[in-house]
Amino acid sequence: MDEIYKSVVEALIFSSDEPIPDSEIIKAIKAIDGDDTDISIEDIKKSVEELNLSYKQNNQAINIVQVAKGYLHATKPEYAKYVGYLSTEKSKRRLSQAALETLAIIAYKQPITKPELESIRGVNSDYILTTLLEKQLITITGRAETIGRPLLYETTREFLKYFGLKDLSDLPKPREIEDIMQDEDFIEQKRRIMMNLMEENLEKEDNEESANVNSDQ
Repeated sequence: MDEIYKSVVEALIFSSDEPIPDSEIIKAIKAIDGDDTDISIEDIKKSVEELNLSYKQNNQAINIVQVAKGYLHATKPEYAKYVGYLSTEKSKRRLSQAALETLAIIAYKQPITKPELESIRGVNSDYILTTLLEKQLITITGRAETIGRPLLYETTREFLKYFGLKDLSDLPKPREIEDIMQDEDFIEQKRRIMMNLMEENLEKEDNEESANVNSDQ
């Protein structure tokens, strides 16, 4: 493959906000250089391998990973602590413990109905399901052939992107989950999330008390 196309592949992956599949990379190249351009999926894969080798040799902080059937630039695992710190500071897309628990059940049991989900969690899941649907982390895929024909829920491509998974086979196995739960970094991350949630709740209570005092005056 021409060296220039390796740079084109790198540029396309870098500039894409979404994981970009081989077919889209080839489509973009042929749209500019003509349909007779000799480039294949194998050429794209080889380019990615060579780019990652170059990143490694130059000790760069990034590499190219396959996520949700496409390619994406990502920071290397050894920098996850630093990037993770910034992520925990952002509350816009942060998921609560209940949401993460619900997502995990759906991911491992999909397709799953709301009654089945609630029988596992032991609590009503209306609000959590609505939140996950709004964030496009889950979707409705049909109805179960049971009494009442309840809706069936599954995870989405957005779910794979959110957790940096290539496909569902990358989900941790049960034993891996136990190991992760005991990992010091995970415990520290969970502690930070819980502290943030406590601070938010205290701030909310203070605001409510202030509002009540003002309304009584």
